[in-house]
Amino acid sequence: MNYTLHQLEVFSKVAELGSVTKASEALFLTQPAVSIQLKKFQDQFDIPLFEVVSRKLFITEFGEEIVLASRKILEEVKAINYKALSYQGELAGKLKIAIVSTAKYAMPYFLTDFIKAHPGVELIMDVTNKAEVIKALENNTVDFAMISTLPNHLNIETIQLMTNKLYLVAGKTVKQGKGNLSKSQIEKLPLIYREQGSATRLSMEKFLVSHKISTQKKMELTSNEAVKQAVIAGLGVSIMPLIGIKNELKLGDLQVISVKDLPIITHWNLAWLKSKNLSLIAKAFVTHTKTNKNVIMQNHFEWFSKY
Repeated sequence: MNYTLHQLEVFSKVAELGSVTKASEALFLTQPAVSIQLKKFQDQFDIPLFEVVSRKLFITEFGEEIVLASRKILEEVKAINYKALSYQGELAGKLKIAIVSTAKYAMPYFLTDFIKAHPGVELIMDVTNKAEVIKALENNTVDFAMISTLPNHLNIETIQLMTNKLYLVAGKTVKQGKGNLSKSQIEKLPLIYREQGSATRLSMEKFLVSHKISTQKKMELTSNEAVKQAVIAGLGVSIMPLIGIKNELKLGDLQVISVKDLPIITHWNLAWLKSKNLSLIAKAFVTHTKTNKNVIMQNHFEWFSKY
């Protein structure tokens, strides 16, 4: 057998995603290129690795065994590469970060220069809601978390990064008069919520309760992008983080509605367990973040000051 590491990687990714198309996107290859490598890999076995039923790809029992072996081989190859880089005095290994969904508009800017400076570092970033991020931090399955609401029950270290502002946001068809929107006017608007466990949802509910505002709950959606598109489409309004709507505000698809005591202001924080034994990579990232955070915020988030 003469299968290559590239073929192992292709087969493993196709098995993971259950689709040649999705695998080609994930691997930044064309669909024909993935299909060719998949066929070449299959040709080296007398037993089918996969089957296609009604245009859906299914991995066979034998194929699942090969998937497990492939992943072990690929992990060992990564380990060899990490060790080689380490002996050359370079940082090498994995950096694991969990972030809340709205932090995806900010965290990449704090990572870009660090990853470029250390090509041996493999970034694994999980984008989810606040509840899942806190769980990952608590279970010590990540090095860092990026959150705006700090958990009281965990003993953590933090680096405060930047301001997080939440405004009432509407589509372009909503007419706004002079001055702040009144409580009665807000109560007439259909409100779009994030899902339970979302920090944005929690901030929104706290604001509504503290101001005794009773609103129509129009719908609940599980991502900031979904909420944004629903608001643009005119399905309702929502209290949203400013950081995720820069382009839509610029294009005029969304507008900030003036409301007393808004915006809600919190802060993004890079957080990690105080008891965690940070790897060399994690320590280097802490130093990088402390040293460069002000320049990063000035270069990429100065537009915040306009709102």
